[in-house]
Amino acid sequence: MSQNDLPPLPENQPNPSMGGAPGEAPTPPPPAPMGGTPIMGYDAGNPIEMNKDARLWGMLAHLSALVGLLGIPPIVGPLVVWLIKKNEFAFVDDQGKEALNFQITMFIALLIGFATVCIGIGFVIVGVVGIVDLIFAIIGAVKANNGERYRYPFAIRLIN
Repeated sequence: MSQNDLPPLPENQPNPSMGGAPGEAPTPPPPAPMGGTPIMGYDAGNPIEMNKDARLWGMLAHLSALVGLLGIPPIVGPLVVWLIKKNEFAFVDDQGKEALNFQITMFIALLIGFATVCIGIGFVIVGVVGIVDLIFAIIGAVKANNGERYRYPFAIRLIN
C-alpha cells in the first residue's frame, strides 16, 4: 500500500505528521539551548538533553585537577570551574562538586601519605594516591564528555 492509497484524514481531525490541526502551520521544534545543537546524555540510565558547552565544562571540571602536575594544588582546578559555571549549567554544578569532593578526598589521603613517609609506608600511599587520582579524573572526564553524570567510587561528600 503506497502513500497515495491511504484514505484522506477527515477535515476536523488534526494531522499528526504536521504537528497541528488541518490548516494550521506545523509547530516548530523547540529552540536549541545555548551552545548549539542539544545531544542526549544519560542521568542514571535515563536520557537527558544536554548541550555541547555543558559537556565540555563538565569534562574540564574533572580534567582541571591535572593542574596538580604543574605544582598547583589539584583542588584549585575543579573549584575554579565549578565556581565559574555552576549557575550556568546544572550538569557542571553537579560534576564540579563531584570532582571537587574527590580532589579533597585525594588531598586528605595525600596528607596521610606524607605524614607516614617517616615510617616508610608513606611512599607507597603517595604513589597509589597519585595513580588513582589520575585514572579516576580521566574516567570522570570521559564520562562527562559523553553526557553521563559520573560518581567517583569513593569520595567524601563535603560539598552538596
